[in-house]
Amino acid sequence: MSENKNTVTSPIDSAWKVVEKSRHPLRPYALDYVGEIFTNFEELKGDRSYRDDPAIVGGIAEFTHPSTGETEGVFIVANQKGRKTKEKVERNFGMARPEGYRKAMRLYDLAERFKKPLITFIDTPGAFPGVGAEERGQAVAIAESIRKMFEIACPSIGIVIGEGGSGGALALGVTDRLLMLENSIYSVISPESCAAILWGNSGEMRQAALALKLSAKETLELGLCDGIIEEKFEGAHENLEASANVLREAISRELLSFRGKEMLSLIENRYNKFRNIDSHNIKNKARS
Repeated sequence: MSENKNTVTSPIDSAWKVVEKSRHPLRPYALDYVGEIFTNFEELKGDRSYRDDPAIVGGIAEFTHPSTGETEGVFIVANQKGRKTKEKVERNFGMARPEGYRKAMRLYDLAERFKKPLITFIDTPGAFPGVGAEERGQAVAIAESIRKMFEIACPSIGIVIGEGGSGGALALGVTDRLLMLENSIYSVISPESCAAILWGNSGEMRQAALALKLSAKETLELGLCDGIIEEKFEGAHENLEASANVLREAISRELLSFRGKEMLSLIENRYNKFRNIDSHNIKNKARS
């Protein structure tokens, strides 16, 4: 059912509504989009060191540009949540462990080796904070993944499709172009955790959501993402096919924009893009 456009909502309610939509139980997950947008997807598992982590999926696939019909190979790395209880537990609610980020790095290397574009789908509340993950080097794995993304000699596109939380999202988000679906969020911390720290009460999560400026619109205004992808109807959860079609067009535009660009220039621009995300740069963008 469509919302009444004349309904007046408070800023706090508006901020929390975006959080709720980003977490909607029927919201498409990465593999839903992969199945709709790409063909011949071959999943590659394991970090070649410890084990596979189902919270991150990846592999090689083919992408067909809707405007030209041209098909090209791409590598995909994505956070993946579970739909039903058993799958949620298996995929650890989309919270990756060190082996997940090491698997991601293996795929980054393959994308570079085969000179194929890299596309990441970001949808995680954050990296898993459990004891076992910490013992196996969670912080190091995230840091190395971020560094690897700065260095890889291939074009990269990151898309926040749901939740983009903390370093767990950033490990997949250091890309040449970072896009966000209209009802996705991108933040250093979840509203609940932020509220628990600042107010000593996770029940203040709505106030925290407003303070964090985590919506796609605010993230774009702050210069932290490069574009917003419109969601059809009341959100991506209402029509997967329509949402995938819009996403397909956005991916095609970005891939075509990389054509003819020197790789060294691409890497340098990627570095400068993130190096210049600071308060001075943000203020200048807000004025323009």
